[in-house]
Amino acid sequence: MLLHLSLLNIRSGEASTILDLMSKALILGTRGSDLALTQARMVETALKAQGIDVKIEVVKTSGDKRPDLKLVEFSGGDNPILDKGIFTKELEEALIRGEIDFAVHSLKDVPTELGEGFEICATLPRAEITDVLLTTEAGRGGDLSNLKGKTIATSSVRRARQLQWVCPGVNVVDIRGNVPTRIRKLIRNDEWDGILLARAGIERLGIYKPGEATFDFEGSTVYAAELPEDEFLPAAGQGAVALEIRSDKVAVSEALASVNDEPTFQRITAERAFLRLLQAGCQTPVGAYTWFEENGATLAMSVRVFDEDEPDKDPFVAQVRGAASDPAGLADRLMEQRGNS
Repeated sequence: MLLHLSLLNIRSGEASTILDLMSKALILGTRGSDLALTQARMVETALKAQGIDVKIEVVKTSGDKRPDLKLVEFSGGDNPILDKGIFTKELEEALIRGEIDFAVHSLKDVPTELGEGFEICATLPRAEITDVLLTTEAGRGGDLSNLKGKTIATSSVRRARQLQWVCPGVNVVDIRGNVPTRIRKLIRNDEWDGILLARAGIERLGIYKPGEATFDFEGSTVYAAELPEDEFLPAAGQGAVALEIRSDKVAVSEALASVNDEPTFQRITAERAFLRLLQAGCQTPVGAYTWFEENGATLAMSVRVFDEDEPDKDPFVAQVRGAASDPAGLADRLMEQRGNS
């Protein structure tokens, strides 16, 4: 077996449970979109390389059931449908019932504060974190200042607020649907000049190859321009595939640790710690960008925080560096700067 388990570190009586896991398939819970299934299969491949068999179980979430609603509408109004966990709640319920052993998420969709008894125990190696502007006309490029008076669709309040800040005068509209659906809407809607998507998603689906200025989508030419992550900050956790478990499932945690990418885990720990201190949710307009320096010894983080209630107010912008071994410490220092700003 290629499974790496630290049996000596397991409490007495749990080793047999881990050995049981090595002889049966772990049940992986995921949403059913093309991207979600692609990421689930990535996890399956990684675990099978460690000698762990996996069975994929599709769970339909609230966000999947109501594609007619804007994401902000789930938690808005006097009778919110769901205050958080639009794409995770039903997966966590399946974890509670024991129907799945772990859930696979796009980390940027996971609420900052997990419910009691849940934890993110591992992440796969992170994809590139840039956003990509897709258009159906040549010449748009990655210069966002050219978008004044243009209409850009996105479901992300972070992208919307950041775009309006970088390019005053741009018109931002909402869009829902999975990645292919959004690209089809762009192609068919003459009133839209572009849409913003994460590079990780369109690359993982094989729709886009990095560096290409155009690609063919179902017979139509789409133009792509990557937005530098240090200029147009991504979402916290963007590009990361996260594995969530019940905290009491020690054996499952040990098994999944075999595929954890530590550099990714350090980066997302810093980013999510900052969101937690902000008490920010998935729909809070915050950009966060982390990177390593000094051969991985130093972790740096840049953030851009927009005021939820004052659209015309300039964002809080800051950058810090610290020991990669203490990612949460970066979040503390950023909050200190914010408190002094």
